[in-house]
Parts: sequence; structure tokens; C-alpha cells
Amino acid sequence: MNTFTKWVEIVSDFLWGLPIIILLLGGGLFLTIRLKFFQFRYMPHIFRQTFGRIMSKGSGDGTLTPFQATTSALASTMGAANIVGVPVAIALGGPGAIFWMWIVALIGIGTKYSEVVLGIKYREKNAAGDYVGGPMYYIKKGLGWKKVAYIFAFALMLEVMASTMVQSNSIATTLEGSFGLSPIVTGILVALLVALISFGGIKTIGRVTERLIPSMVVVYILTALIIIGAHVDAVPAAFGLIFTHAFQPISAAGGFAGAGVAAAIRWGLARGLYSNEAGIGTAPIAHAAAVNSHPAKQGFWGVFEVVVDTLIVCTMTALVILTTGVWKVIDADNAANMVTEAYSTIFGASLGGIIISIVLFLFVITTIVVIIYYGEKQAEFLFGSNFSIVIRVAYIAAIIIGALGGLQFVWKFLDLLLAIVVIPNVIAVLFLSGQVRDITNDYFTNLYPKEKKQVKKKS
Repeated sequence: MNTFTKWVEIVSDFLWGLPIIILLLGGGLFLTIRLKFFQFRYMPHIFRQTFGRIMSKGSGDGTLTPFQATTSALASTMGAANIVGVPVAIALGGPGAIFWMWIVALIGIGTKYSEVVLGIKYREKNAAGDYVGGPMYYIKKGLGWKKVAYIFAFALMLEVMASTMVQSNSIATTLEGSFGLSPIVTGILVALLVALISFGGIKTIGRVTERLIPSMVVVYILTALIIIGAHVDAVPAAFGLIFTHAFQPISAAGGFAGAGVAAAIRWGLARGLYSNEAGIGTAPIAHAAAVNSHPAKQGFWGVFEVVVDTLIVCTMTALVILTTGVWKVIDADNAANMVTEAYSTIFGASLGGIIISIVLFLFVITTIVVIIYYGEKQAEFLFGSNFSIVIRVAYIAAIIIGALGGLQFVWKFLDLLLAIVVIPNVIAVLFLSGQVRDITNDYFTNLYPKEKKQVKKKS
């Protein structure tokens, strides 16, 4: 078993090095060029269609409102990657890693948009009358690659099991450290909450994420702004560090070991890709349920996701860490504690820890609920709707097992399974990019002029 798990780790490390970074970055750049840099040319319009219509119920067919579908998708990306992943990137790559995180977000917008557009185009109704879709559908129906679609679905179904355990363990460890709460208590509590939401179906998930995600994002941003405001004199220097050391090495200081430009690029790209999940293929599963009249309009909500997740929330985390100076004091092995330490400079050690623990707890709850939904949809695609209920129960049991730290050998498969999910999805999106281009052209040729006229009338 040790030899096998070692082999899994070697293969995973190789795939998540240059191969997947090149695939995701190269794929995102190709899509951005093929879509004529739409995310830069039409960003004001995209913001009006998303930030400006958050309360809109949308028009057309679907199960969830566009915003509910978006918050459901955001639920799987918001959390540890934003609060823990960013300090890890700074600890190992220096402040310059944040610049490269921004770059990968801007490029990844093309990938996320394309995934969502295809998710809407190839969605279908299931036996319960709900809209379902995602990579398994556009791989099978759009390209005719049935075996690849089944491999994708099976790998994602298993990946959710491992991911659920890791998420559960992370929050159990956090709450034990902050409040002395037993992991078994945390596991049971999380499992009960997730079960209550999950058994309500996608409509209940949409309603819960619609309320929780915006609330927690606002709380986190406001508390982060309080800290940044208290260190406002350090903000210009923080941006200076980000831009300067994206292209220049930075020397060691205190607990910080120093970093070269290659490390800044590597960790910025890796954390950025992990944070916004562009290319992973999970977002279109949630967006496929949205009420919408045109695939491009829902695709704009994919752009919204990346902007909120990486360009806003991750940037807030970076500024909190850089302006307080904790990145110079805490070494890389303890980078996950940087945000809590930064919060303690203003709110005190006790209250700072409580704020971060509560935010992480709620983010983890919504994350687990949504990824379980993703896993169920793979089970439904592969084996039918009845089996999706069986796998849901298995996932909920995995929450308790993960909280206790059990079956850790399963966790080692997480990165490998994720690679098996990412590679076919990105390749499929690239092969179907001509259809995404045609849908985008149709929107900006036929609907965009009408939208512009409406804006002019209102102004």
C-alpha cells in the first residue's frame, strides 16, 4: 500500500506541476483570444448584467434564479482557498505571487465563461423535472465521447468523497483549536446540517447559498477592510511589494524565507487556479439549473464568480496579510495561521480567532453541501436517480469519518482524481470553443444592442 500511495503522489505532483498549469493557462489564453478578449471589452456590460441584476429572477427555462445558481457555484470555491490558500502563496512565493494570481484569474475568466455557456447549451431535464448539466453532458452530447464522459463523472464522484473528508477534517481541526470542540461533535453537527440542506434538493441548496454566501462574503470583506483601514499607511507599500516582486526576487526577512520570481509565478498560478476553479468543470453543474434566456447571459455569472472569488476576496486576504506584516513573522509551515494572526492585531486573539472560525465553518458547510450535489449528479448520470440518493448518504457518512481523520489514505487520491477531472474537461471545452464563440457572437450581435438601448433610456 505504501508503494502504491507513493506512486499516486509522484503522478499527482507531476500532473499538477507544469502539465496542468500549461493546460489551464494555455487553454484559458486560447479561449480568451478566440472570444476576442470579451472579458476586457465588455466588462462594464457584464457587471451591469450581474452585479446590477443580483435580485433578478431571470427569464426563460430553469430551476434556480441566475444568482442562486451562481452562489451555489461560488459555495464550492469560497472558503479555505481564499483564507488559507492566499497566505500559503505569499509564504512560498512572496508578495509577487498575488500579481500572478490576478493574471490567472483574468485569463481563467474565458475558461469559466465557456464552461457555463456549454453547461447551459447541453443541459437536459432529469426524471424529477430539474435541469441538469455539466461537463459529462457536453462531453457526451457535444463531442460524442461517451467513455470520456463516464470517466469524468466517475472520477468526480470519487473526488467528492475525498474532498468531503478533507473539508470536514479542516473545520474539525480549526474548531478544536479555537474552541476545544471534539472532532466527533463537529463531524456529527456538520453531517446533520448538510443532510438537512442536501435532502431538500437543488432548490433548497440554492436558497441557502443565496443567503449565506453573500452574507459571509460581506462580513469577511468588512472585517478585512477594518484591518486594512487601521493599517492604511501600509497599503501603497503592499501594492508596491506585489508589483515589484512579481518580476524581482525578494530576500528573506524574519520568518519569511525569501522567494525568487519562479516561485512567485508557480504559487500565484497554482493558488489562483485552485481558488476560482476555472477549468475544473464543477461550476457548469450548478449553473445548468439556472433560469436563463441565453447561454451567454449565464456565462456572465461565471465571470462574476471569478471576480468575486479571486479579484476581490483573495485580494482582501492578501492586503490583510501584507499590511499587518504577519507574512514576515510567521514561517511557511504555519502560513494557515496568518489571517487569524492578522485579525488578532485589531480584534484581539480571542475575537479574531472566533471571526475566522465562524466564517470558515459556514463556508465549509456550504462547500460540502454543493460538492455533494456535484457528486450526486455524477451518480445520477452514471447509474440513475436512485443511486444518487445512496451516494448522498455515503457522502454524509464521510463527513463524520473525515472529521475524525479516518481513511486518510483516501485523501491522497484527491489531487490525482482532480487531474482526471480537469484534463478531459479543458480539452472538451477547447474542442467545443467554436460553439462558445458562435453563442457569444450571437449575443453581442443580436441582444447586446437592445441592452445598450435600454441602458440609454434609463439614463
